[in-house]
Amino acid sequence: MTTLSAHRRDLLARRSFLAGVSALGAAAFLPGCTTTATNADTFSERERNKAIALRFKKAQSEKDGEATIRQLLAPNYRRTRAGMEHLAANAQGQGYPGPGPYLRTAFPDRVDVIEQVIAEGDTVGLLFRLTGTHQGNFFGIPATQRKVNVYEAAILRIADGRIAEGWFMADEAGLLKQLGAKLPPRKDGKLVVPPVTNAGEDPDAVLKRLQSQPLTTAEDRHRMIVAQSKSSSPPKDYRAADYKQLRQGFQHLRDYGNANGVGHQRPTLALPDRRDRIDGFITEGDTVWMRFKIAGTHKANLYGFPPTGKRVEIPEIGIARFVNGKWQQGWYFGDELGLMLQLGALHMLG
Repeated sequence: MTTLSAHRRDLLARRSFLAGVSALGAAAFLPGCTTTATNADTFSERERNKAIALRFKKAQSEKDGEATIRQLLAPNYRRTRAGMEHLAANAQGQGYPGPGPYLRTAFPDRVDVIEQVIAEGDTVGLLFRLTGTHQGNFFGIPATQRKVNVYEAAILRIADGRIAEGWFMADEAGLLKQLGAKLPPRKDGKLVVPPVTNAGEDPDAVLKRLQSQPLTTAEDRHRMIVAQSKSSSPPKDYRAADYKQLRQGFQHLRDYGNANGVGHQRPTLALPDRRDRIDGFITEGDTVWMRFKIAGTHKANLYGFPPTGKRVEIPEIGIARFVNGKWQQGWYFGDELGLMLQLGALHMLG
């Protein structure tokens, strides 16, 4: 994590939102609490939604945060994906002790470190690091007393001042590596493998729709450039000449490949029919988040793992930063444990 810290500051720490939330006070954003018209008028919908998302995130680390969370979530709140999606799915029905609400039994000193907050319309994206000490059973993994520090992303939809929908993705592969643990075996000897859904939108269709609308703001233009990167014919010069990719989508697998002399066997080569699907964007200022799915057939070696002929689909988030209209930096975060489960390649965790 130390190697990436300077890069993260450059890419992600554009401005501090937490200070504003702390100064105003969380009560101003809880249903049933009052605030003055003057205070309310100083916050745009975007900033109010960020404050709600941040208060929710803060409450997850608080021992008495359940009451706050109940107030922040809409009555019909729907979680479309869990952060620890695969660990939870494979532990289901196995009789393991639960990790507690928001993992606080497994990591009682949990603290989430916010890296970036971005919002557009009714949607807020949070990038944070889940930190803490593994002191309780974690989906079948006995306490190791090891410290953890892993990325997680959340995409929240806000409606009428409450969180109506949440999508989460944690670095489960990185967490297992830090714990020195393997995925606990199930009683039936099987693995719960994420399905291939074919959901999402074809990038060319997305690009056509964006190009049909007036590109009146820098945000509109930035979004279109990022969409072009997934199209069937991306322009050659859509990135700045000194573009830097600060994190790979499958960083742990890339590290594994480099350690074994096969770092060049990247997903694009391993999935020759690769055709990603776009799930949506969040655009604010000089930053664009794109949520998409890598999709293709495993027909060539992937970091030394021989082809299986299996169709795979892996959620990923790409974060683009623009400078003077050019795509200057990229940071990617994909569901590596999901890919390993789909391919039957859990040994690549190391």
